[in-house]
Amino acid sequence: MSAAQKPTIDDIVASDVAAHTDLPAVPLLETSDPDRASVEYSEHRTKLSTHRTALSENRTGLSTRRTEMSSRRTGMSFQRTRMSADRTLMSVIRTALSLISFGFTIYQFFEHLAEKNLVNGGTHAARNFGMTLIYLGVGMVAVGIAYHLQFMIGLRRQRIEMARDGLIHAQSRFPVSFTLLIAIVLLLIGVAAIASITFHVGPFG
Repeated sequence: MSAAQKPTIDDIVASDVAAHTDLPAVPLLETSDPDRASVEYSEHRTKLSTHRTALSENRTGLSTRRTEMSSRRTGMSFQRTRMSADRTLMSVIRTALSLISFGFTIYQFFEHLAEKNLVNGGTHAARNFGMTLIYLGVGMVAVGIAYHLQFMIGLRRQRIEMARDGLIHAQSRFPVSFTLLIAIVLLLIGVAAIASITFHVGPFG
């Protein structure tokens, strides 16, 4: 059976309800024979009791299915929250990368102008502005990484507690965030840029 032909939860509920909604027919009691009428009435009550039991079992089954679906939705919500945290870190990476690259470009531009004596004085303010942008970008990505790690540790801990309480299914651990790895690489690049500018060492010196 293909995925399009698989019964949905609504189909299952409809079939279960249809299977248990046929009430037993009311018997025609013979009033002239009280004993026979009493037996038939007792049998009818037994059938009604059996029908109520079947309906109760059906409600229990539906409740179990709803609990299962709720547990799965809760488990998926953890994945959505994790992806949301990754998107937040991506925004931090974009902003920090812009600050670091722009600040480094400003610093190097005025540094080369000063080395070739194309400008006389007045370049310190521009170079200091470039350095400030680099420091700001590095600090921003460092804070973003720290916040991301703190948030993910708390999310993992809450997920483990809910799995232990049986509220969600026990699943595998979260994989390592590729966005976090990129943020760490950007942090190292920013530190290398600061070292190259301050001490004239490193790959950007």
